[in-house]
Amino acid sequence: MTLNALNVSQRKTRLAVSLATTILFLMSIARASSQPAQPNNVAAKSAVIAFERLKKLEGKWKGRSTRGWEETIVYRTIAGGSVLVEESLDAHPKETMMTMFHFDVDRLILTHYCIAKNQPRLVATSFAEDGSSITFTFQDGTNLPDRDRGHMDKVVFQFIDDDHFSSQWTWYQNGEEKWMEEIKHERIK
Repeated sequence: MTLNALNVSQRKTRLAVSLATTILFLMSIARASSQPAQPNNVAAKSAVIAFERLKKLEGKWKGRSTRGWEETIVYRTIAGGSVLVEESLDAHPKETMMTMFHFDVDRLILTHYCIAKNQPRLVATSFAEDGSSITFTFQDGTNLPDRDRGHMDKVVFQFIDDDHFSSQWTWYQNGEEKWMEEIKHERIK
């Protein structure tokens, strides 16, 4: 083998090693960025616990409102368990609403796709130490030119046991809470 052929062979080997090292490095970065953010404070840890509690709602539920209507609700996780979908059927005749629960870094967020044709985003702001309640309050929304346009502004989830919970929804419009209703939920077995 000539000296020139040896140099070409060495250069190809070095290039292959360098390329393999670069690929492994990029794969480790991609893997690290796909891992969920680890909570670094008490509120973030509470949000993780709350989300795990919410995910236990997976299944079919019957809801009864203090305003007299009934609905069927289906909870399911999507996107590798990173999103909890709540599908509300017939709370309003022949209409479906959805609420999506997920993280934004270390904050637990919900987006409510409402019959009012807006999509308020609420952030979890308080958690019972024993995991029995979560309060979400208004952060912002889409299709809401300003906060005074009517929208769901707050919800409190109270967990009674694995088959019963309640949610209290607050409507906000023109600078004030207009009404609140409580929905009692029972798991359909």
